[in-house]
Amino acid sequence: MKLIFDKGKPGRRGSSLPKMDVPPENAVPAQFRRRTAAKLPEVSEQDVIRHYTLLSRKNMGVDTNFYPLGSCTMKYNPKVNERAASLPGFAELHPLLPQLRRGGALTQGALEVIYETQRLLCELLGFADCTMQPLAGAHGELTGIMLIAAYHKARGDHARKVLLIPDAAHGTNPASAMVGGFITQTVASDAEGNVDIEDLKKHLGPDTAGLMLTCPNTLGLFDKNVQEVCRLVHETGGLNYCDGANQNAVMGRVCPGQIGFDVMHVNIHKSFSTPHGGGGPGAGPVLVGECLVPYLPVSRVEKRDDGTYTLRYHCEESIGYIAPFYGNFGIILRAYAYILTLGREGLKRISENAVLNANYMRVRLAPYFDQKVDRPCMHECVFSAAPQAKKGVHALDIAKALIDRGFHPPTMYFPLIVHEALMIEPTETESKETLDEFIDALIEVVKLVDTDPESILAAPVTTPVRRLDETSAARNPNLADI
Repeated sequence: MKLIFDKGKPGRRGSSLPKMDVPPENAVPAQFRRRTAAKLPEVSEQDVIRHYTLLSRKNMGVDTNFYPLGSCTMKYNPKVNERAASLPGFAELHPLLPQLRRGGALTQGALEVIYETQRLLCELLGFADCTMQPLAGAHGELTGIMLIAAYHKARGDHARKVLLIPDAAHGTNPASAMVGGFITQTVASDAEGNVDIEDLKKHLGPDTAGLMLTCPNTLGLFDKNVQEVCRLVHETGGLNYCDGANQNAVMGRVCPGQIGFDVMHVNIHKSFSTPHGGGGPGAGPVLVGECLVPYLPVSRVEKRDDGTYTLRYHCEESIGYIAPFYGNFGIILRAYAYILTLGREGLKRISENAVLNANYMRVRLAPYFDQKVDRPCMHECVFSAAPQAKKGVHALDIAKALIDRGFHPPTMYFPLIVHEALMIEPTETESKETLDEFIDALIEVVKLVDTDPESILAAPVTTPVRRLDETSAARNPNLADI
């Protein structure tokens, strides 16, 4: 496919601009002007439209393809949520508009959305209060870690410098803990994929600040020992952090705040319908129990006795500002519309169907791959392509072969505790027919390992850019040409 620069012809124009009506004396000063003309393509409007429309058709997304990225919850986003987020009264608000002074009525609806979304999340997940400000899941993690640090500091418990991280946690957990000033220690999993209780006990002590538990974990499993784990950490004086990125498996079924967790973030850009592929935007609200409420960041949305809403900035024990303004409001608005549309029973059905889809896939694919833990999963199933790797075809090769068959690859090589990992999350929005098409394609690829491995090692062959030398690309990236 030709680049837009290759399609240009001297003198061709795509638009006609009106004559400049700015007096010459008000033009850009000479020292700020270009010395040479910009090397821009000279193309017609039609060329531009066709070029970018064709590019868009080559993209993979949840609106065009099955997108089974494990741990990412790339599910279909109902368009009614997009409609709500694009309403002029929300989309055209400036965050510096006054709250209640002249013109302040313009902001009351937005403040109400933030307040009500906080309230609904607290009710759904079993916590006392919430902040909507974190701009992504990892940002929410860091906010939660800062809250834990503030809690121990306020108690004068300065020796608590260790955060325990199970080996089945998200990779951002130890990173967030260390950025927050803590030392991390890894807790092993047992044979069933739960936190190993005996190994946990060995790590607990007077220096334990808390534990960060991804629940369900990256093996796609709900920890059967979760309440015992939380109890042991509390007995030691630590706090329990729940990485809530995988809430799509348990929405409406489990209240983390009622089973021992003190703080959690929840990726509303995943579980509550705004897929975050391509780098954003995201939102990772943080929910807390009573012991951490004083330390929540500012500003805080509050409801007054007269029914109006305001922002409170002065909170003596707050960790302060963690984001400009009030969070990614458009994502919050989509999540609010999603929750109101479905209600508690609808959210329960979502988690039930997500779990059903993942287990259907797990059972159908079990004969073709290894499994680290052979028991029912939650929202995602994790396989090992170790049998195929022994024959020279690795998880990465299998993933590339799926692209030729019209599917976005699943997550590869994660979690790290699974050799040659393929992590697949079908979500609740995919039909059985779609799941069967994907499963059949994956089985076809696995069978080719024995009959025609070279066809897999050559994949993808249907894409504009063919098989890459990834080692050379990483060491010597060419960022200018294709």
